[in-house]
Amino acid sequence: MDNLKVTVRRTRKFGRGVFAVKTIRKGEIIAVFDGPILEEESDGWTKDRMDHTIQFAEYRWRDSKGIARLVNHSCEPNCGIKGLFKIVAMRKIEAGEHITWDYEMTEKNLTWKMKCKCGSPICRKVIGNYANMPRRIRLKYKGYISEWLTTGRTRS
Repeated sequence: MDNLKVTVRRTRKFGRGVFAVKTIRKGEIIAVFDGPILEEESDGWTKDRMDHTIQFAEYRWRDSKGIARLVNHSCEPNCGIKGLFKIVAMRKIEAGEHITWDYEMTEKNLTWKMKCKCGSPICRKVIGNYANMPRRIRLKYKGYISEWLTTGRTRS
């Protein structure tokens, strides 16, 4: 379920990205990870899938059939995760804004890492797993971190 108030565009820095074309209200769903489920031993793992799936349980990830996989990371995001699979606006987002979420809001995989290119003044330089996220950032994101990390719930 992709929000009709967003579009996919090419960026110089990130490849493709998702951008608001109309104002988005706080709490509005942007996109949902609704695609195939992969397990650690699954066939079909590629670098692209490693970088664009969402972890929702120990050794389990989900891809998207829509734009969720194209929402870029930021260390200062305007979106977060509700439940296990929904990307939602953490604040009002104006038309033209780049839609982003912090990938550490879902990851517990200790081996996956990605160099951060967000350019935020509070950039952490490396995107890794939830354990790397500073406590003050976890508090700031309260209510927008995957339930599997905060409550152990793995079914949506």
